[in-house]
Amino acid sequence: MILPMLAKEILMNVVTAQLVNARFDGDHMGGWGGGWMWFSGVAMMALFVVLIVWLVRASSGPVSPGAAPRNPSDSGQEILAERYANGELTTAEYRERLNEMQ
Repeated sequence: MILPMLAKEILMNVVTAQLVNARFDGDHMGGWGGGWMWFSGVAMMALFVVLIVWLVRASSGPVSPGAAPRNPSDSGQEILAERYANGELTTAEYRERLNEMQ
């Protein structure tokens, strides 16, 4: 919410400054060139940052490559068996947790 308000205030300040100082010196932009070029420069920098963030996130792959997404229909026993098979649980821990589920 603060960013749109800040952008609006900056734009209003630039426009106001251009209106107060506007005079035609014979340049082809009539005194408006500096403000709009500044605004387009900020817009291009923001677009560049968004592009870099997108490229980094797209090239890095999944957030945690070792963990496959779980299907909500998996039962607790299937998840427990999978963790036991992967060596995350000892036999005693597996049996204890299996007994607690039943």
